[in-house]
Amino acid sequence: MKTIIELISEEMKTAFEAAGYDASYGKVTLSNRPDLCEYQCNGAMAAAKAYKKAPIMIASDVVAKLVESEVLQEAIAVNPGFINIKIAGEYLAGYLAGMSESDKLGVQTAETPKKMVLDYGGPNVAKPLHVGHLRSAIIGESIKRIGRFLGHEIIGDVHLGDWGLQMGLIITELKKRKPELVYFQDGFEGGYPAEAPFTIGELEEIYPAASARSKEDEEYKAEALEATNQLQKGNRGYRALWKHILNVSVTDLKKNYANLNVDFDLWNGESDVQDYIAPMVQDLKERGLAYEDQGAVIVDVKEETDTKEVPPCMILKSDGAALYTTTDLATIVERMEKYQPDEILYVVDKRQEMHFVQVFRCAKKAGMVKEDTKLSFLGFGTMNGKDGKPFKTREGGVMRLENLIREINEEMYKKIVDNRSIKEEDAVATAKIVGLAAIKYGDLSNQASKDYVFDIERFTSFEGNTGPYILYTTVRIKSILNRFASEGKEAAACRMIQPAGDSEKTLMLEAAKFNGVVTNAFEEKAPHKICSYIYELANAFNSFYHDTKILAEENQEQKESYIALLVLVKDILEACIEMLGFTAPERM
Repeated sequence: MKTIIELISEEMKTAFEAAGYDASYGKVTLSNRPDLCEYQCNGAMAAAKAYKKAPIMIASDVVAKLVESEVLQEAIAVNPGFINIKIAGEYLAGYLAGMSESDKLGVQTAETPKKMVLDYGGPNVAKPLHVGHLRSAIIGESIKRIGRFLGHEIIGDVHLGDWGLQMGLIITELKKRKPELVYFQDGFEGGYPAEAPFTIGELEEIYPAASARSKEDEEYKAEALEATNQLQKGNRGYRALWKHILNVSVTDLKKNYANLNVDFDLWNGESDVQDYIAPMVQDLKERGLAYEDQGAVIVDVKEETDTKEVPPCMILKSDGAALYTTTDLATIVERMEKYQPDEILYVVDKRQEMHFVQVFRCAKKAGMVKEDTKLSFLGFGTMNGKDGKPFKTREGGVMRLENLIREINEEMYKKIVDNRSIKEEDAVATAKIVGLAAIKYGDLSNQASKDYVFDIERFTSFEGNTGPYILYTTVRIKSILNRFASEGKEAAACRMIQPAGDSEKTLMLEAAKFNGVVTNAFEEKAPHKICSYIYELANAFNSFYHDTKILAEENQEQKESYIALLVLVKDILEACIEMLGFTAPERM
């Protein structure tokens, strides 16, 4: 379906043309004065210069052609030349009925669906997820879901850090602690144990201990570097240990991401592109794009139009070691070879922007991607505490993600129990559902690029622009529909008619915005626009609810119209929260 604004614009363009003016001036926008009108057209202002005529005269000519319009209830020319518009209630009801009957509530799927690889994970194995991983996962998952709703093929990749010095550190520390393990026996040719010689808890203690020691003990660090080298060269025992590290760590990561309702199509890591690196570097050298500078291999990526310094892209360090730039470039080569995507989008901390400028320019310069392949970077801001500094535990450390989720769930449980709205045995499950909404909506309602304050008290509130408020509204609508069904009526059979009052029409107008909002949110990679929309939709519903005796309405046709509208609003809210990555409980 076309958006409601596109349809009103078509009506206006026809009127401009009929009045003797170019149709392009008939563009319509939402009104910035909703107290005066619902939509507005400023085309007469722009046309005045071309036609050497006062804007109000042009506006009046156009309005005269709209007198018989079935789309518009009212079109008024006001000084100095604006056209204030109100849509006809019957036409609006028909539009909403069309939304109700369509597959995706009126959202038009992409005419030419594109394939996108979405990189939105980036955790290092052997380390627990912490709050720093929250935004990438939440924002990326939402963009993936919005894109798929619109019919695009989105391939989500966690892109693990699984191949660098941290692996050598873990292997070295294990060797110190358990030198008797078969993995460290020279010349061993038998099979290695199927079970890992450590648990996830032990692994998460081993890495920080090894990392701390390497910063104080040069000999220890040298051993770790050599272990990394041996691993990457194919040492059998080290490779077997590395596989154990991956299996144990990824199993735990999947559990934690599942708690966030986040999943990935690909669980690839830096290790998956090792075979691409040597040929890639050789090719860059042979074509004269890469050269040695003080032993390192670099590619110049500076451009004449740069207003700030863009350093060369380092491909290999002076000791021949690869860097993040190396593996990121090799990953681009691999993704192009396997998937031929139209776009590769990275959802990462905005402080990494320069890194991706270098990588993208190098990839384009070297022809690693097709001319029309888009390489995109969505940099997100920092999640801060109330003190304005990066979010920490009460003790000042980095908070584990599972602990944050637990704190939110406990807070939601208290509030749900205090409300006494559901049974004690259902409170834990409900708290988990609402807690996830509090976390995700609290994050996604902010523009991704901006820092924001993570305020547990505010995010778990049932009032204001919060996830629990959105869910409470959704559950309220479900409750009304259930009561209607208990009367032996079928909500799906109800049909909308012309709105009876202002609050009903306001709700209808909000519902009509759905398809335009979803399309725009994906185009701009902006889930916060969906949050803003459902907050306004929820507010419009609650105003309508307080103004209207829905189930007590005596006029049966009017009552069924109310119910048909509520079914659509519920469906829109549920579709939106699904795109944001959470769901609504049956009761709250």
